[in-house]
Amino acid sequence: MCRHLAYVGPEEPIGRLVVEPPHGLYRQSWAPRNQRYGTVNADGFGVGWYAAGDPVPARYRRAGPIWADLSFADLARVVRTTALLAAVRDATLAGADAEAAAAPFAAGRWLFSHNGAVTGWPGSLAGLARALPPEDLLSLAAGTDSALVWALVLARLRGGDGDAQALADTVLEVAAAAPGSRLNLLLTDGETITATAWGDTLWYRAEPGRRAVVASEPYDDDPLWREVPDRTLVVASRTDVLLTPLKDLTEDLAPRTLEEPRR
Repeated sequence: MCRHLAYVGPEEPIGRLVVEPPHGLYRQSWAPRNQRYGTVNADGFGVGWYAAGDPVPARYRRAGPIWADLSFADLARVVRTTALLAAVRDATLAGADAEAAAAPFAAGRWLFSHNGAVTGWPGSLAGLARALPPEDLLSLAAGTDSALVWALVLARLRGGDGDAQALADTVLEVAAAAPGSRLNLLLTDGETITATAWGDTLWYRAEPGRRAVVASEPYDDDPLWREVPDRTLVVASRTDVLLTPLKDLTEDLAPRTLEEPRR
């Protein structure tokens, strides 16, 4: 049910992160190695990236498979960025909302993706949806569970919550309303990557002081990759990676677990 990836670090061509790796997101669209749900991610794709001096990211999204888009191959070869979020989609409901349903979703400086599915959708989240401002519901990017989860996260961000608090509270709230949901969320503002592992695979690769990647699965066999335990919040930057068990969260969401990658 989708694969996604976020990166912060030195400037790189998009293709070096998404297309060129031997098991990169491009290949994961038809041959993922660690995907637990679904087998082919051909129901759309998207990449969001940040240009120098502009905090608002650009996006390129399509409803079809990434391997069929020759324009993307050209774009990925020449466009360089210090931060991106990319995803390939295996739709819960095939064809739903086409390109509008393809991650990343965006608002202001943020990019967002959801790997997973909400059980009992849409009825299971009706109560949470009623708590959103009517204008948020009327302006949903798509009629999908991922778009509503993004609206819930965004409402918290706009209300003043930090990225980690917004993701963690949304996951716990949605999981309580729809038990059994898979809620691997990925959020970046171009400087920090925040993610949750809840029901599906998540990995990270870090070079402290230089770069960090958080992804559904490793894009190569580098030994720096580390698997994130289920029900964990990840906050990654160029400096370090912080892991916090979601089940142990208190009202103060200061990350307590620092896991330094081994060299």
